[in-house]
Amino acid sequence: MIIIKTGIYVRVSTEEQAKEGFSIRAQQEKLKDYIKIKGWELYDVYTDEGISGKNITERPAINRLIADIMKKKVENVLVFKIDRLTRSTKDLIELTELFNENNCTFNSLMESIDTQTASGRMFLKIIGIFAEFERENLIERISVAMEKKVREGYTLPTFGVPYGYSREIKNREITIDEEQSKIIKEIFSMYLNKHMTFNAIASTLNLRKIETNNNATWGGSTIRYILTNPIYIGKVRYSIHDESKYFETEGKHEAIISEEIFTAVQNKLSKMETRVYKKRPKEENYYCGTLMCGICGAKMSTHGIYNKDKDGNQLYYSSYRCTNVIKGKCQTGVISHNKVETAFKEYIEHIKDFEVENEIEVNKNQNAEPDNLLLKSEYETSLSKLLQKEQNIMTLYINDKIDYDEYNKMLSLIKIAKAEYEAKIAEIENTEIIDVKLQKEDIVTNFKENWDLLTQIERLQFLKTYIKAIYITSEPDNEQPPKKLVKVKKVEFHQN
Repeated sequence: MIIIKTGIYVRVSTEEQAKEGFSIRAQQEKLKDYIKIKGWELYDVYTDEGISGKNITERPAINRLIADIMKKKVENVLVFKIDRLTRSTKDLIELTELFNENNCTFNSLMESIDTQTASGRMFLKIIGIFAEFERENLIERISVAMEKKVREGYTLPTFGVPYGYSREIKNREITIDEEQSKIIKEIFSMYLNKHMTFNAIASTLNLRKIETNNNATWGGSTIRYILTNPIYIGKVRYSIHDESKYFETEGKHEAIISEEIFTAVQNKLSKMETRVYKKRPKEENYYCGTLMCGICGAKMSTHGIYNKDKDGNQLYYSSYRCTNVIKGKCQTGVISHNKVETAFKEYIEHIKDFEVENEIEVNKNQNAEPDNLLLKSEYETSLSKLLQKEQNIMTLYINDKIDYDEYNKMLSLIKIAKAEYEAKIAEIENTEIIDVKLQKEDIVTNFKENWDLLTQIERLQFLKTYIKAIYITSEPDNEQPPKKLVKVKKVEFHQN
């Protein structure tokens, strides 16, 4: 038989004890007898004497019981009546949820509630329904109050005071912060008149050591948020994430930006080309992991966009950027993958002198194989997702959700993608892995002769195996402004 560690909770207020003789001792005796009948194990008795049941926070015994439940010392709670536990519906709901979360059952002697029985579990479900109802009511009341406040022209304090404004303590209205408002005007000007990107504006502000309200660094998303926020023309808005509830109204605060400038910015934003950023297989950005900024020494991260050629074919453009740029700690611009490729080839071509103290021993079984396995795993995951999509499309067709032409077209696209991943997996499986022992001269010679013959996977493996870091710079071309000169400053080889 399973022994259930049970905690008895008893409470009586001074007033109850005086009027009704409702003693602590009487409760304890009856509950202990009940434990013997049920065959449970008494863990401890938790007693709050002379204390009201209006709240939990001021009752030391019940707080000790809660702590023991959370520590898994108590598996079952037994009370004389529910009102001994609490007289607050809110507290009862919270305690019931606590019991559920910690797999602790609950019993009340007088109401015959036992959560080990079907009726007891039904009681908990009813409590849960009331809890959900109360939460929804609370959310609804808060939403109504917030909407009313916005309609009256006040800003909501949910995300703090918007940059450019301040709010005095206990004051419902926001007022213009003179210093910050100058930055707001400058942000709109940089975007509208200087045609700067969100990230370029953010980098400029970071380089100038201008702080945000929460002392964080500026980012492109923050700039976009400011440029699209009608608060700066004296309006307030409600429910930006739900178009069906969204509205704007005149605010009680002063505007920083004129409506003419704000409208011009919105028109320019609406004409921006939408670009989709997707995670790409690692081999297409094979310099990632070895490429370093030649100015600040930080790692270069991958950065890619999809675009279409004149025939409508989808193309992917890969590039790299210094991770310190957006933080305002570096000014290296985005460098395209093709320019990195050209600069790396030029650097290797012009290497003449070597300072090789030791041979570079490389066991490709240790270095290349993990990369192969990782890539193969990624491809196999993508392939399994395509197989699932194939099955889903078949289900749609069977249930007459799509016609045969749509089904055939969708299936053809999936088959093409499947074939690509299957070919990549086969390529990895057929890659020969050998032990080699090379000097730096051998690596460069091998690179010069064979680089163009390598697949993207092999290039990734080559760089991971032999190259520790490639330091690259992108600086203004004085002879052909505004072009940039991309150069490899230094290449560090792995040496064991």
